[in-house]
Amino acid sequence: MFTQTWKKYLSIIIILIKRSVNGPQEMQVNFSDFERAAGGRKIKFNFSNMQLNNGRQNYGEKLPPVATDLIQVLQENDAALQLLKNKNYEFAMTSNMMLTITNTTPVAEAEVPAADTDEVVEDVEAV
Repeated sequence: MFTQTWKKYLSIIIILIKRSVNGPQEMQVNFSDFERAAGGRKIKFNFSNMQLNNGRQNYGEKLPPVATDLIQVLQENDAALQLLKNKNYEFAMTSNMMLTITNTTPVAEAEVPAADTDEVVEDVEAV
């Protein structure tokens, strides 16, 4: 139902996914685009906490059609799928038609190799 509408915004969404590394990204979408796609049916366009882990929706999560169509469009696009691969994202859209994309991928802790204290002592004794 909303697939064509999301395809219209796909190139901008891909850019926002890339930029989400620096923090949540927001985009205002046009209400009339989604209203036309709904075909006159009264549908809520807002959703929150739509999580994609490695490009896939969490199992058992019930989402409105506008959100499931966004997932479908992202999964069908090779560029978007590459960006979503091995990362976690959260998507939300308010009733004011503000789409928010947040990168929720855990930051890997920098592994600092522990210095072997015996080696340090041996080096000091040699001097």
